[in-house]
Amino acid sequence: MIAWRSTWSIYKRELVRFLRTAFQSVLAPVLTTSLYFIVFGAAIGGRMPDLGGVDYGAFIIPGLLMLTLLGETTSNSSFGIYMPKFTGTIYELLSAPVGVAETLIGFVGAAATKSLILATIILVTARLFVDYHIAHPLLAVIYIMLVAAAFSLFGFILGIWADNFEKLGIIPMLFLTPLTFLGGTFYSIDMLPKPWDTIALFNPIVYLVSGLRWTFYGSADVDIRVSFAITMAFLAICVAIIAYIFRTGWRLRA
Repeated sequence: MIAWRSTWSIYKRELVRFLRTAFQSVLAPVLTTSLYFIVFGAAIGGRMPDLGGVDYGAFIIPGLLMLTLLGETTSNSSFGIYMPKFTGTIYELLSAPVGVAETLIGFVGAAATKSLILATIILVTARLFVDYHIAHPLLAVIYIMLVAAAFSLFGFILGIWADNFEKLGIIPMLFLTPLTFLGGTFYSIDMLPKPWDTIALFNPIVYLVSGLRWTFYGSADVDIRVSFAITMAFLAICVAIIAYIFRTGWRLRA
C-alpha cells in the first residue's frame, strides 16, 4: 500500500520550492525559447522552405519544447534530491516510514509537473510567433508526460550520483543539451548528407524529438512506435536503477 499522505508531503514541498524560484525556473526558459523563435522561426524561418508540408517556424516547436523539457526536468529532479543530501536532511527521509514508491512519486511527480507547466507556457508563447496545430493532442500530452517522467527519474539518479554542484551540471550541459541540438531540433534528419543521416540515428534524442513531432504533425523522421518503445525502455531502465540504489543504499548517505 502506498502512503499517499507521505507522497503528497514530498510532492507539495517540491512544488513550493519550484514556486519560490519561479523567476529562474519559468521565466528564464521561456525567454530563451522565445529568442529561438525570433531568430530561427521569424528571421531564418522566412527564408526556409516548408519541411514535410510544415512551415519551418512551426516545425521547430516540438524540438524546442523537447530541448527545454529535457533540460528542466533533469535539472529540477536532480537538484530536488541532491539538496537533502547536501544539507543532511535526507537522513530524515530515510528514517521515516516512507517507501521507495512514495519517494519516487513525490520527487519525480513534482519534477514532471513543473515540466508540464513549463511546456504549456512555452506552447502558449509559441502562438505569439508562429501558427501551428497539434494533430494528435491526446498522444502529445501522453508522450510529453512519458518523457517528463523518464527524465525526472534520470535526474533523480543524477542527483544521487553527484557529490558536488559541479557534477549536477556536467551531464545536462556536456551531453544532454548537445545531443538535443544534434537530435533534429532545428532540422529533419533526412536533410543530412550520407553517412551523417545514419550516424544521427545513434543519437537517442532523435527518437524523442521525432516522436513528439509526429504527435504534432503526423509525420516524422522515425516511426512513432519506435519512439514510444525507446521512451518506455529508458523509463524502465531508470526505474530498475533507482530500485537498485534504494536496495543497496548506494550514495544515498554520501
